[in-house]
Amino acid sequence: MQGPPPSEPLPNVVGITVHLTFAKRAYELAHWFRAQGSTVILGGLHAQSCPDEVAPHADALAIGDGVQLWPEILRDVERGELKSRYEATYERSYALDPPPRRDLLSRKNYLTTTSLIATRGCHNRCGFCYLSTDGLRMPHRVRDPDDIQRQFEADGQPYAVFIDNNLGSKRDYLRELCRALRPAEKIWSAAVTLDVTDEPALVREMALAGCTGVFIGFESLTDQNLAAARKRTPHAEEYARRIRIFHEHGIQVNGSFVVGFDGDHKDTFTTLAQWIEANRMECATFHILTPYSGTPLFRQMEAEGRLLHRDWGKYDTAHVVFRPKHMTAEELLLGYDWLYRRLFSHASIWRRRPVELSALPTYLAGCYLYKRSNQLWRFLIKHQLVHAVWQPLVEMTRWRHVAFRRQLAAQMGNFSSKQITLCSTRVSATVS
Repeated sequence: MQGPPPSEPLPNVVGITVHLTFAKRAYELAHWFRAQGSTVILGGLHAQSCPDEVAPHADALAIGDGVQLWPEILRDVERGELKSRYEATYERSYALDPPPRRDLLSRKNYLTTTSLIATRGCHNRCGFCYLSTDGLRMPHRVRDPDDIQRQFEADGQPYAVFIDNNLGSKRDYLRELCRALRPAEKIWSAAVTLDVTDEPALVREMALAGCTGVFIGFESLTDQNLAAARKRTPHAEEYARRIRIFHEHGIQVNGSFVVGFDGDHKDTFTTLAQWIEANRMECATFHILTPYSGTPLFRQMEAEGRLLHRDWGKYDTAHVVFRPKHMTAEELLLGYDWLYRRLFSHASIWRRRPVELSALPTYLAGCYLYKRSNQLWRFLIKHQLVHAVWQPLVEMTRWRHVAFRRQLAAQMGNFSSKQITLCSTRVSATVS
């Protein structure tokens, strides 16, 4: 979002997705392009939740599914009949959306260009999540698993990232998708909810299909906080057992945690850090509770008079924008900062190392590249070396995981053979 606007050639029509955190920058870009004579369309969740604020900065608003709206907007621009507002729902079949034009991306600038979206929506509606924004109804929709497999193959990359809100919202679909992906010896990661571990056999299917990592919103270790957030998830006391299920299947866990809930106290940070280390969680991300505009949490904080300001640029989960209940705003911010320093210290990285020694090199490389190499990342991005540096790590991970998958498949085969033998023995004994 930094740097000069792209202007060679100057586009006739500019579409900008507005997230509340980057709303100010989006308005600056819109103003610049409109001053050059471009037609500017603004959309995104912030346009949906705060249309009156966004509208003065655009020639038109796109509210809802932009895939449906964009062709209509372009036709109206060509005819000179642009309306001030366009709206669409998320009800139509996801299969009608064209696949992304990944060929337009420069591969050397990305870890992978294969970002996939197999499903839309989530069965959860957590009070702090953007999916609970007023007026947003996003029913769960899926794309044919074979189409996703074809997209993966067509991009020619060994690693894909599913950017679905929750790839495991429908377990039957996830199972079908895994079976479609399994023949290709590729690897992928995805966000899922912890309840996929209700079926260890499904986690096994994920591993056999190439899943090497999952991003899971644990949010809190306190059931009181989970209930207040309307989070439908297993009880916190079950978290450790369920993490072990992923680890047993060669899947690393990146846990996402929110701090600042009304049930959190000053000792929450130490307890959380120790728990993450004890469970050898490979990675963790932390977020300060943030009431996004238009969500139930925002309305609650507003009604209680706890919002500190509406400077949207600081609603980024790294700043405190409300008054916490059991600590000061400064204590919450210091605790958040301390969590990152603690979890990505040399000692903590080593304490959380995987049990399998073969996974150690890529684990250490990932940890140090993720949060301890900001200057290196700037250099890699500037000189377009991101893909070149990351690719060897991807290949090392893929080779190791393919070998693990073969072992896992062999174990399953041996187990099935033993079951058949045992069943035959019982039948013979019954006949005798």
